[in-house]
Amino acid sequence: MKKQTAGREQLGEFAPQFAVLNDDVLFGEVWAKENELSAHDRSMITCSALLAMGAPQLEAHLKVAKENGVTKAEIVAMITQLAFYAGWPKAWSAFSMAKEIFAD
Repeated sequence: MKKQTAGREQLGEFAPQFAVLNDDVLFGEVWAKENELSAHDRSMITCSALLAMGAPQLEAHLKVAKENGVTKAEIVAMITQLAFYAGWPKAWSAFSMAKEIFAD
C-alpha cells in the first residue's frame, strides 16, 4: 500500500492534527489492514458510503477503486443497487463520474 500524503499536502499547515489522522490513522492503519478486508473490498465499501452521503470525495475514491481492481461491472452493479437505497439523483451523479473513470 502506498503511503497517503494528501492530508499533509492539502491541510498540513491549516489543520495539522486532521492531516495526521487522515494520513496516518485512516489510511496508514485502517486501510492498511488488508488481512481483514482487501483494498478492493474497502474501495467498494467506501464508494458505497460516499455515494449514499452524496460526498464530493466519491470521484477520488472511484479512481482509487479502479486502481484497487474494482471493475466497471462491479461499479455499475454497486451504483444500480444503491440507487434504490441512496436515491436516484445520487446514482445519476455517480454514474456520470464512473462513466469517465471506467471508460477504458
